[in-house]
Amino acid sequence: MGGGGVETDRAAVPTVTIDGPSGSGKGTVARLIARRLDWHLLDSGAIYRLLGLAALRQGADLADEAVLVDLARDLNVAFPARVQDDQQVLLDGEAVGQLIRTEDVGNAASKVAALPAVREALLQRQRDFRKPPGLVADGRDMGTVVFPDAGLKIFLTASVEERAHRRYNQLKDQGLGGTLSDLLREIAERDERDANRAVAPLVPAPDSVTVDTTGLSVEAVMAELMEHIAGRFDLQQ
Repeated sequence: MGGGGVETDRAAVPTVTIDGPSGSGKGTVARLIARRLDWHLLDSGAIYRLLGLAALRQGADLADEAVLVDLARDLNVAFPARVQDDQQVLLDGEAVGQLIRTEDVGNAASKVAALPAVREALLQRQRDFRKPPGLVADGRDMGTVVFPDAGLKIFLTASVEERAHRRYNQLKDQGLGGTLSDLLREIAERDERDANRAVAPLVPAPDSVTVDTTGLSVEAVMAELMEHIAGRFDLQQ
């Protein structure tokens, strides 16, 4: 009975989900919105990347569900929502923000995220982030699977070419390698895999607001999303 009360309380917490493919800008705007509203932030992609990094470090078979489920259950992760450093992501207390943004870890995350038992193991952990005063949840199935009752669901998209260029510039800024042609291929392959996987495919929720960020600045995207948020929630409370 107590658990039901907790779930009921959680359901009342204002929640914005921001889903979309890699490079659509969802991570950047989710963090900015969480800071502006002073709400909690869930970077679900970081959780899967952290699991991917842990699996790679342990030499785990990325197709072995049993091993990965054990890793997921014991995963000690944190990402302070309100710090200014976007790379502040912790695994067992170690700052691994740059490490989890490499293409190797990204591909590992995409593979482990396609395994049903792994997703189930991480599902409740993600829902535990839903606490007052509100939550901004960034991912690929936040509005369809994790928070299907969210008050506002947003789906960001952008062309493959635009997303590859963004990723290329991001890697350059971080001093990491990567060629534009490789990124174009990898992003297209990941899109195909994510859109067609049997469990929680990357698709907009039926009641989501779709925003194409191709050619738009972060400021322009933020202005549009904040307008949707202000129209859906009482931000004065």
